[in-house]
Amino acid sequence: MNIIRNYRNWRRYRQTVNELSRLSNRELNDLGISRGDIPFVARKSV
Repeated sequence: MNIIRNYRNWRRYRQTVNELSRLSNRELNDLGISRGDIPFVARKSV
């Protein structure tokens, strides 16, 4: 079951990164996120 959980976490991480990457710099700024912070924010979401 650990493999399944890890896979789901990885997919959630990738989905978050992809969604945040689609936002403009202005939209990210409104959220208080810089483009360089996307991987960190995505890791926190998992």
